[in-house]
Amino acid sequence: MTKKELVERVAKKVGLTKRSAESAVNAVFGNIKEAMVKGDKVVVTGFGTFKVRKRASRTGRNPQTGSSITIAGHKLPGFTAGKTLKRLFK
Repeated sequence: MTKKELVERVAKKVGLTKRSAESAVNAVFGNIKEAMVKGDKVVVTGFGTFKVRKRASRTGRNPQTGSSITIAGHKLPGFTAGKTLKRLFK
């Protein structure tokens, strides 16, 4: 499902115009994004948890030369499905 399809479904289900539904969808994702940038986790009960994960620095290997290199640690977004969502797929 694309974002456009999501907006159309929200508009139809809630009885909003597509423009209003798009604003609502953008607001939800924007707030999740802002919270994650701050380092907060976002828990949507019955759906899952969005949080920032940290990868530690590690030693890798340059495939061309075979020499060891250090790969810097970094942060990345993560999602963990909640129990209710997981049960739908059993």
